[in-house]
This record gives sequence, structure tokens and C-alpha cells, in this order.
Amino acid sequence: MKRNILLFSLAMGLHTASAQETISPAAPQDKPIYLTNATIHVGNGEVINNGTIAFSKGKITAVGGNVPAAGSDVTVVDLKGQHVYPGIIAPESKLGLVEFESVRATIDAKEVGEINPSVRSIIAYNADSKVINTLRSNGILLAQVTPEGGIISGASSVVQLDAWNWEDAAYKTDNALHFYIPSLLPVANEGRRGGGTPPADRLKVAMEQIENVRTFFRAAKAYQQEAKHAATNLKFESMRRLFTKEQQLFIHCDLVKEMLIAVDFAKEFNVDVTIVGGTDAWLIADILKQNNVPVILAQPHSLPVMQDDDIDQPYKTAALLQKAGVLFCLSNEGFWQQRNLGFEAGTAGTYGLSKEEALTAVTLNAAKILGIDKITGSLETGKDANIAISTGDILDMKSSVVTKAFIQGREINLDNKQKQLYEKYEKKYGLK
Repeated sequence: MKRNILLFSLAMGLHTASAQETISPAAPQDKPIYLTNATIHVGNGEVINNGTIAFSKGKITAVGGNVPAAGSDVTVVDLKGQHVYPGIIAPESKLGLVEFESVRATIDAKEVGEINPSVRSIIAYNADSKVINTLRSNGILLAQVTPEGGIISGASSVVQLDAWNWEDAAYKTDNALHFYIPSLLPVANEGRRGGGTPPADRLKVAMEQIENVRTFFRAAKAYQQEAKHAATNLKFESMRRLFTKEQQLFIHCDLVKEMLIAVDFAKEFNVDVTIVGGTDAWLIADILKQNNVPVILAQPHSLPVMQDDDIDQPYKTAALLQKAGVLFCLSNEGFWQQRNLGFEAGTAGTYGLSKEEALTAVTLNAAKILGIDKITGSLETGKDANIAISTGDILDMKSSVVTKAFIQGREINLDNKQKQLYEKYEKKYGLK
């Protein structure tokens, strides 16, 4: 899956050296830090006014309204009323797998073939991607790097966004296997001369592909139950953690029919399923709740799928799932688009969710779905100190200015290429 892009990277670097930021990962936290006089948004719905959060050796040690600094060798930072948040988590991202969408050599998110459960996105993750720094500037500190291509595209991993390489970045490896259900929307594929595949034929092909995956799953499960194998099957071997529930099955689909197939997969194979996309999830929220199927709502800033849906339905879906008791989080498909994830949560916060519920949708809920909520997702004692600090509302594009951020207690550099270009031309034209 990994492609050699060294020559291309060198060429681009020589051409744009004056505009490229040089940012090294931060050193480990060396002494306790106390952030005081802040409005602390815990991430679980709780807000602490004029509070203090303390962390040492990368872990949160205290959070509250009256936390005195203990010891002499500590750093106390007076935030003067700024807002403290858990680091935002970006599920379902191509971050670090794609650098330039128009340059094939920098795209490492796809593998050839239809069924590739043995593919691991983590080993293709580029920790030096210039896009990463633009996310950190908006308080996004963790991401789930996800492969695509084919029907079973491989395993995703969660990374922290301040690392020398993929080994350092790995936060939770191979947390989910990804299954892209072929679209069951009965629309003809347009051809070059106005023709195309008839809807009936297209649906037939899609159903055959889904049945092929079902057959593969059955064979893989039978393989796991064999006491001894006549020959090792690498694809079947890579399914082992899914059937032992050490790994989840993320099924990418949007329509009701597709999501019902996802629920059937969960029942037949006794695996933990999460729906990714879920455009029409609000229509079957009761079924998803009954079967404990979470949803990652992708691309909230979009048009509805069906013509007779309300134009603002994508904005309202989060609130409807919240009301139904369905565990959900938000995602923004792609890679550079992820930097707007917090603002999309802010939109959901004006269409039925409370502000703290909207924050939870991109922090603690995301951590629960990705299986990392015991160590991150909220500002609670014992969890990693993944913290973003803003002078305003981090979910509001107009007022949010992230001034500091910490990943596992390390204060990270919030510079990026766009900031440097802004400062460069601000100086050139005498605007500063």
C-alpha cells in the first residue's frame, strides 16, 4: 500500500521551501502544569466556571473549581477566562494518507482488489503531512485514519497528531475493519453518451457484491473455528480480531435498506457494528437503539439524499439521534476538511443539540465509538491530557481562536503553512 513519494516530496519542498513550516514534535511533559481561572468544558456535559485543571506526566491529575497548585516545581498558567476543551477527535479521516488529491503519487488510501481485510492504514500514515498542522490549529488532536477502495478496504487506526512517525503516532491500532456497502440507490449510472447501467442491473450487481462479502465472512468464521488449518489464509487470519470483538466492523452506508443490512451483519456474525455515513439513520433510530448500533454521521454540511427531505435535514439528524438515545458522533469525510469538524458540531448545536451535547459529539462520543474513551475524550482525572484552549467558543468559527493545545501533556506548536503565508503577505503589504 505504501508508495515511494520521496522524489516528489523533495521537488515540492524545493519549490515551496519559503512557505513550508518546520515543526518538530514536542518534548515529553517534564513538570506538572496547572491551568487556572478557566471555563472548563469537561466533554461529558459538565461545565466548570473559574476552574483549574492539573496534569503531570501526560495524565490529568485534578479538575475542579478549587484545585491548589501542589509543589514548588510546577508551571501555573493563568488563562484569564479562556475556555478549556478536550481535544476534538476526527473519525473517518484520510489525514496522512492523502497529501494532494490531484497528485496520484501522494494518495495512499486505496489498495487494489475488492476484499482486503489484511490492509493496515497505520503503516501508510505520513506523520509529516502538512495538513496535520491545520487541524491542530482548530483544536483537533486525534484522528482515525481510514483506508478506502474496494468493498472490504482494511483496518483503520487512531493516531495522535504530534509525532515523528507512524509508530509514535499510533494511539489505538487496527481498531476497526471497514466495509463499504455498494449503493442501493436506484439511479442509473450515467455513461459518456447519455447511456448507463439501468437501475435494476445496478441493484442486482450491488446485491451480488454484498452476498459475496457475506459468503467471505461465513468462510472466515468457519476458518477461525478449525482446530488446525491445512493452509494459512492471510485474509481469514486478519478477521480473527473481528470475531473475538477486539475489533469493530465499521459499515459505510446511508440509506435505510443499507443500514438494515448492516444490522443483519451484526446479528448473523455476532460482531460489533458501527454505521458510518448514516444519512437516513433518523428514520430507523429505534432499530439502531435496540441493536446497540452507533452511528458516525458523515459530512453534516451537505444536502439531503432524498428530494422530499427537509433541506436542513442533515443539520437536524444529530438531535434526532440524541433524542432517540442512539450513540453517535460527527465526522467530515476527507482529510483537509477535518479542520472544520468543530464548526459542523456548532451547526448541530443550533439545530436541536445543546452546546455541550454538540461538544460531546466530537469528543467523548467519538472516543466511545472508537474504543478509546477510557483514556481520552473528556477532561477527567486519569485520562490523557489532550487539551485545547480557546479565547472563544471552539465550535464557533467566528469567535474560536485556539491559543494553546496539549497532546498527552506536551504543549504542541500551533503554527502551520497558512498562518505563515498570512503573516508573510501581511508584512509585504504593510497590513500588520
